[in-house]
Amino acid sequence: MNFLYNFFIRLYFFLIFFSSLFNKKAKLWIRGRKDILQRIEKNIKADAKIAWFHCASLGEFEQGRPVIEKFKKIYPQYKILITFFSPSGYEVRKNYEFADHVFYLPLDTPYNARHFIELINPSVVFFVKYEFWFNYIRCLRKKNIPFFIISANFRQGQHFFKWYGGWFRKQLKGITRIFVQNKESSELLGKFGINNVMVSGDTRFDRVSSITEKVKSFPVIQKFCQGSDIFIAGSSWPPDEEIISEFINSGKTNLKFIVAPHLVDKPHIASFVEKINGHVVVFSEADEDNIMYAKVLVIDCIGILSHVYRYGKIAYIGGGFGSGIHNILEAATFGLPVIFGPKYHKFQEAIELIKEGGAFSINSEDEFKKTIMPLYNNPVFFKQTSEIARNFIEKNIGATKIILEEIAKFF
Repeated sequence: MNFLYNFFIRLYFFLIFFSSLFNKKAKLWIRGRKDILQRIEKNIKADAKIAWFHCASLGEFEQGRPVIEKFKKIYPQYKILITFFSPSGYEVRKNYEFADHVFYLPLDTPYNARHFIELINPSVVFFVKYEFWFNYIRCLRKKNIPFFIISANFRQGQHFFKWYGGWFRKQLKGITRIFVQNKESSELLGKFGINNVMVSGDTRFDRVSSITEKVKSFPVIQKFCQGSDIFIAGSSWPPDEEIISEFINSGKTNLKFIVAPHLVDKPHIASFVEKINGHVVVFSEADEDNIMYAKVLVIDCIGILSHVYRYGKIAYIGGGFGSGIHNILEAATFGLPVIFGPKYHKFQEAIELIKEGGAFSINSEDEFKKTIMPLYNNPVFFKQTSEIARNFIEKNIGATKIILEEIAKFF
């Protein structure tokens, strides 16, 4: 099985390399790893005490961020090293203020894993959520380095629990502690004799709660929102935007709209703007004059959406007509009822918030209208759903504290 795993790792590299000839993201992936071990060797001091955090992408980084920042506060003697698998994480957070070093993760070959760990010599290691790179795991186990997975979520359909999953499950047993989001994950792992598990909850609740305490203000957005109820569509994809643009153009409400597409390249932004009837302003071009007359504000940058939700009344979260919804908690923490498409079943927080009545899934434009209009027209119903959303966040805070108290036993 080791041979097959390493074969597919190299095959994956070949496919990314081929894609890099015409795909910008793949090109960044390849370019970011050029001479990566030499650059790491040049930048890491041999006697440094390293705490290594690895995140697949930007979403996992935000999930791990509360642990990174609390760890740095408790253990200031450690240098924080963060690695990313994806360009969408690295390119946005390569200058993250709480990190001493930020790199792409070298491809998980036996040589790279062994050499990387020898170079950084970490004292403690954290991987966030779904990242399981087994050559790295094997090297960490051999060196007896404390290694933790945080905010993991396991489901019956994953490869760990297939007929061929025995080798993968064996690797999990070599992890010091797996912090899982819920008891279902813990029980599933327990059925297969994997007991190095602790239910901690999801650190994203801690992260979104902290945003409300340090929320950023945007004067031009504040002026746009002044005196109006705001509908915010966050991380929208084209199928979401078809529904949203049709609703905007229908003129059924006095809402103003803030739309933050997942894709912020100029052609996509221009294509969406063309669909809207009426005055639309793009955030990068907004000023005190043109914003006064706009009905729709389109956010054409990344990194501010989690703070923009503070201005909203109702939120729509994109991705539910594709591979899966984006982060609904950033909106819920500000008390916004959330609406999203049908692909949400892999996200425990969405399932639970629907059950409690603070979130709604839709399958079509017609269902979207039937969902949003009661929230808009019925103040009592809106207040009820808003309180449910906010309370849902508050009662799930605390995963970071549980994790840090447990890992302290290994220092």
